[in-house]
This record gives sequence, C-alpha cells and structure tokens, in this order.
Amino acid sequence: MKKPTLQSQITFLYYNDLARAARFYEEILKLELCDDQGDARIYRVAEKAFVGIVDGTKGHCRAQETNAVLITLVADDVEAWYDYLKECGVKLLTEVKQPGSFPVQCFFFEDPEGYQYEVQRFLDPETSRRFR
Repeated sequence: MKKPTLQSQITFLYYNDLARAARFYEEILKLELCDDQGDARIYRVAEKAFVGIVDGTKGHCRAQETNAVLITLVADDVEAWYDYLKECGVKLLTEVKQPGSFPVQCFFFEDPEGYQYEVQRFLDPETSRRFR
C-alpha cells in the first residue's frame, strides 16, 4: 500500500484566556493569522508549519494547569530573538545557551499560560539545511 501524503503540520494549544493568547501570538511573536474560527485561531510559523490556539473550554482537549509541551522555533539569529522577547517583557526561562552536548544554540521562554518555547539554531550545516 502506498503511503498517503501530508501537506502541512499544525500544533494546537489550549488556553483559559484565548484573547490574551491571541495578543501574544499577534503582537509579540507577530505570526500571520491564517484562520480565525472564533474559538480557535491558526497562525503560520513557517511555510507549512502552524500553531493553533484554542479556547480551552470548547476544543477537543482542555487547558491544563501545567503543560508538558515544548515548541521549538528554528531561527538563524537566536540572540536577536532573545533580545527582542526580553524587550517585549516575555518570561525568559534561560539565557542563550551555547553548544554543549548538542550542536545547537538556544534559549527557552514561556507564553502567557505557561507553554514553553525554545528558539534554536542548528550549528551543523547539514542539520540546519534539513530544517529550512
């Protein structure tokens, strides 16, 4: 049997305060709003990668007190993202980490309801190429 194809990927996150989450995605991360379904909004992260935010009382899942999700955003200039998010008052969880056991440069931050994000740059050129 031939494997069916996939066109893109969306990660949905569930929020107690959808309006506050929308402001974060639109005003801080400045992601493009691709679809507003009222109780859910889908934003473009990259060409075919999306994040959706959902009213945590109405979607398939429910907002949780502690979220065990880490979303990694791949970028060429990690330090510029760090400085930008710091200037915006975003809760930063780490300083920019230089390569350790993994060949990446990265830092971690938190959104308004505790979802954790990593901004990362792959230092190995071949690995970096695969995630562009």
